[in-house]
Order: sequence, then C-alpha cells, then structure tokens
Amino acid sequence: MAIPLAAKICLVGMFPLSAYDKVAHWKEAIKQAKSGPLPFPNLLLLLGIAVEAITPLLIVAGLWDRAAALVLAGFCAVTAVMYHQFWTFPRFWSRKGEGRAHLWDFLKNFGLVGGLLLVVIGGSYAPASQVATHPLSNGPWAAAATPGTH
Repeated sequence: MAIPLAAKICLVGMFPLSAYDKVAHWKEAIKQAKSGPLPFPNLLLLLGIAVEAITPLLIVAGLWDRAAALVLAGFCAVTAVMYHQFWTFPRFWSRKGEGRAHLWDFLKNFGLVGGLLLVVIGGSYAPASQVATHPLSNGPWAAAATPGTH
C-alpha cells in the first residue's frame, strides 16, 4: 500500500507547489496566462490554481481520485498544447532556440498525462514483495492482452 501512495505523491506532488508559485508570483503568472491563445486569462489562471491545489489532494487521499486524475490530465494536456507550442519557434531544437524549453515542457506535460491516465484506469496493484520477487514480470493487463486467453 505504501508504494502506490508514494507513486501518487511523486506524480502529483509538484502541482500544489505550482499553485502556490502562481499565487506568490501573480504578475508573472498572469503574463504567462495572457501569452496563450485562450480567452479570459485571469479566470483561467484562477481555475488552474484551483485544479493544481485540489486535484492532487483528492488523488493522494483516494477521494474521487479517478475523476481528479482525469481533470488534472486534461489540465496538463491543454497547458501543453496551448502554452508550450514549441513548433511555432524556428529551430526549436537548437541549443539556443527559444522553443527548446517549450519542447521539453510539452513532453513532460504529456508524460504527466500518461501517469494520470494510469490512475484513471485504475487496476490492481501488485504487492511490493511480488514485484521484488519477479521484477521483470508483466503488469496486470498483460494477461488480458495475450491472444487466446480470456
């Protein structure tokens, strides 16, 4: 039970700190919110702070954790697509390219989306002793995906 809890804390632990940072550095956060294509940046910033502050607590506590993870995954996907448009910068991959940081933020956001979607789909967790005994075994969904086994 401790490993799934630790995994959830690692997955969502940065979000409350990000919410606090947006409040503490409001002017910079508003500037960033206004840099994107979405309307009502002040309202969206407030909603973003609420999402970043509340959904991690629900996920870690196991209260409406799937719904909270889905909302947070959507938040991460929208943030990636709307505010980290690396493809709009010429030479985004170059060492000094301005878009390079956006590329990595975009990819990190979708990495978070993947982890949060694993919370959404749920599933059973293997005991840590089983993982330690058989570290290279397949996860719980592998048997269902194997042809001929139902």
